[in-house]
Order: sequence, then C-alpha cells, then structure tokens
Amino acid sequence: MKKLTYLVLIGSLAACQPAEKQTSDASAIDTVAIANHIKTLASDEFLGRKPFTEGEDKTIAYLADQFKSLGLTPGNDNSYFQEVPLVELDARPSSTMRINGGNEEVSLQVGDDFVAYSERVEELNELVDSELVFAGFGIVAPEYDWNDYEGLDVKGKTVVVLVNDPGFGAEDSTLFKGRTMTYYGRWTYKYEEAARQGAAGCLIIHDTAPAGYGWGVVRNSWSGASLYLDQTGDSYKPIVQGWITRDAAIRIFEATEVDMKGFVERSRAEDFQPIPLNLTASVTVENRIKKSTSNNVVAVIEGKTKPEEYVLYSAHWDHLGVGPAVEGDSIYNGAHDNASGTASLLGIAAAFSKAEQPERSVIFLAVTAEEQGLLGSKYYGENPIYPPAQTVANINMDGLAFYGPMKDLTIIGYGQSELDELSEAIAKKQGRYIIPDPTPGKGYFFRSDHFQFAKVGIPAMFSMGSYEHMTKGVAYIEERTREFETTAYHQPADEYNSDTWEFGGIYQDATLYYELGQQLANSDQWPKWKEGSEFKSIREK
Repeated sequence: MKKLTYLVLIGSLAACQPAEKQTSDASAIDTVAIANHIKTLASDEFLGRKPFTEGEDKTIAYLADQFKSLGLTPGNDNSYFQEVPLVELDARPSSTMRINGGNEEVSLQVGDDFVAYSERVEELNELVDSELVFAGFGIVAPEYDWNDYEGLDVKGKTVVVLVNDPGFGAEDSTLFKGRTMTYYGRWTYKYEEAARQGAAGCLIIHDTAPAGYGWGVVRNSWSGASLYLDQTGDSYKPIVQGWITRDAAIRIFEATEVDMKGFVERSRAEDFQPIPLNLTASVTVENRIKKSTSNNVVAVIEGKTKPEEYVLYSAHWDHLGVGPAVEGDSIYNGAHDNASGTASLLGIAAAFSKAEQPERSVIFLAVTAEEQGLLGSKYYGENPIYPPAQTVANINMDGLAFYGPMKDLTIIGYGQSELDELSEAIAKKQGRYIIPDPTPGKGYFFRSDHFQFAKVGIPAMFSMGSYEHMTKGVAYIEERTREFETTAYHQPADEYNSDTWEFGGIYQDATLYYELGQQLANSDQWPKWKEGSEFKSIREK
C-alpha cells in the first residue's frame, strides 16, 4: 500500500508485539488489518452492502467469519446473527391533500407542498375529513415542564406541529437547550408522540434553518419505497405521517378564521395552548408491501468476574447497494460510510481478543439498515439480547475520518453523559482536545445508531476526529470534508483508495474507543446521564 507512511509505521509497531495476551496497549490497534477490512467490505464484490441483497449475504458472512476467527463467542445464543424483520413500503400518496372547512378549500400538491406516507403495513391508509389541530412543537417533556398536548383530545384527529424544539431560534439559551437540538426536536419523536396521544395523522411544518436541510431533502427522502421494521400492531405510528412546507402551512392558517399570527413565537410561550383550526384534511396513501428479513451480527467476549454486565460496541455494516450510475459507476461502496466503522469494530475486537479477559462482558454489534432509519439498532433496542439496564455504555462508530492524525476529538451530543469526561482524559493523553459538535442544531446525536441505545437508557458515545488536522489545521479538514460531502457522500465515489486514505486519525479514534472500553470493562464504573439529559429518566427507571 504505497503512500500510506503512517499506516505502515503503525503496522510495523503492531507486528512487533508479542503473541501472548496483552493489557490495554495503544499499539494493539492494527490499522493494516483495519485497512484490509475496509478494502474488502467496500469492494465491488460486496455490491454496496444493501439489506435484502447478495451484498448483505456476503457482508454478514464475512463479519461472522472474522469474529469466529478471533475466537469470539456467538452473541445470540449459538448464533452470530439476530434476525431483523423488515418491510419495504412503497408509498403512493394521492396527488392532492384537501383542506376544507375554512374561507375556501385549500388544495396542496404532492411533492411541491406536502409529502405523505404511512408506516402501517396496510395497503390503504387514509385521512377522511380529519380535524386539524395546531399543537405547537408537539412535545411532552416532563423535565422541562412542557406539554403541548395538555388538556387536548386528539384521538382520530390530525396534529400540525413545528420542526425542531422551542430552544432553536429563541433568544433564551435556557429554553430547552438553546440552539442544541434535543430528542424532542427530532421528527421521529413528533410522530411517536402524536401516536401516543391517539392522533390519526401528524404533519410537520418544514423550515430549512430549524430542520437543518432543505425541502428537496424532505421530498426525496419521504417519497417512494422505504424500509421499516415489520412491527406487530399499528398503534405505534399514526395512520398518515407527513410534512408540509412553511408556505403550505401559512395557506392553511390563512384559510381558518382562527388568529394564527406569530404562531412560532406563540408556540415557545410557557402558557401555549393547542389551537383547533376548525378545518379538516383528507389524503390517501397506498402502500405496496414487500417483507423480508435482514440481520444484525453480534459476538461477545464473556467477562471473567462480572459476565452479566456489558460494554457494547456498535457500527452499522450496511450502505446503499447498487443505484443510479454516476460517471459510469453504479455501486455505492460506502468505504467511509460505514466500512470504516465496521472495520474498526473488527480491529477493536481483535485487540480485545489478544488482551487479558475483561472483568465485564464486551459485545460487538454490527447492525443493519442504518441508512434506512437506524432500523437494526432500533430493533436491538426494542428486542435486546443483553438487558439495557445491565449495559454499562455504548460506543458507536460511524464514518471515521481518513485524512490523517487529528488534533481534536469532536463529541456529538457533548454534555449528555459522563462518557464525555472519560473520553476527554484519553484524548488528552493523545495530545488532542475536546470540541462539542460545531452544528448542534442539526441534531447529529439523533442520526446514528447510538441514539437507539440512548432511547432505552444506555449512556452512548459518538465521537471522532473531524475538525482540525494535527499539522495541516482547520482549513485543510474543512476543504477535505466539503469535497467528500459534495462528490462522495452517499455516492459511488465513496470508495477506498490506498493512495489517498491516511490512517492516522482512524488509529487515534480506534485506540481511544478501545481504551475507553477497556476502562469500562475492567472497573466498577457506571457512567451516568447528566442533569438535563432527556435520557436520564429512562435510565433511572
């Protein structure tokens, strides 16, 4: 592998290690092996690692073989696999959504004004003259003494809610978490809460700044076929879920006789009351249904003295498969996203396999269908093999930087748990500093698999070097990141290239994850969620 000077240096260090069991030693991380795993997993042979395809069969077999060769025990009784039942729903919404009962009928056009879909495994899902209620941000948050549904019966009705949470755009930094998005700001939460309240439909008002992406992303992401968990019963989601543009929302508000002036600011007020709009909505979603089963891959090293306490490593193995050709290439290899994380999971498993047996058990979980909505980790969280209450922490790996050694460790969701301080101590030994997510309003803490473990109370860490190169500075990383996001992210160009990939940063990050896991696996520490975290009450239950 020419031009990988740093990689070769680290590989040489690894090769010089004695064969006998090691303690927690930074040189235990073998980046040559990690590079080879990336090269394999991101090769054309694996067809972009999409669930339900030959690419999945090759990927999960490769991962199970690697865990077995390292001497790790199957993590699901006698199997390395946890079946994840999925369903593909190809949503076909009606061309218009009709809003009636006001000064005049409002007709919204699919794609331009709204998107609609249903996660219910039913061929026909419809709202017929469903009463509309504006429910502010659609949030019930006891720790903030906040309830947008207080005193409101929405059974059979459709709620219209704002994207993000009250803190975003407010002058008050103590309102929720200011510009930092909380769990309550995520669109997934809003649909779930609407369902808990008994709503038949939920429409989120899109606005680019608080959403963190434009309407084009909404239109493309929620149109056509998508994968979901094949869940029994339909009470967990509204009949129809959807988004409407801000302009469409204003047209709806102008059609009602109710005063809706300043609806965003009014929704931030402590005395906000939900507002019946005296309007009805009608829309239909037809689903074409295809069911199948994907797989999480799980292995474990059993603890010596506390085998029923667990440290959980995770990374998603999947990517986008074969898709539209870009410059003649139709295989979306996903080298950075997330062969890098999956390969590092194997690298850390290898390091643990050579070290002394840990006191606690250590789980290595490669999850499916992250790209389709964190589905593999969601399924594990709802159907855990190992009890969440006995799981000490989750360390998640997704998209490790391949630009060389980094000066920073960026912690996504900084301030959520005591894992921050534990990680910071290790980073300082590496000559690195801690930085919180520079764009907290975009809610990245809720956009990778660690979030699904946090949802069931497990303190979760998601971090990586991503801001400042050790010698080339901030501007260099900004340029490389911008180039990747423009030309390679979720495109066929996300490929492994031994001439351009530099492994200094991956080595640093994998070492930090390994040492953090060693510390947790060989101590009595139980990192806690911090005051103000929306996951603290879940853990304490």
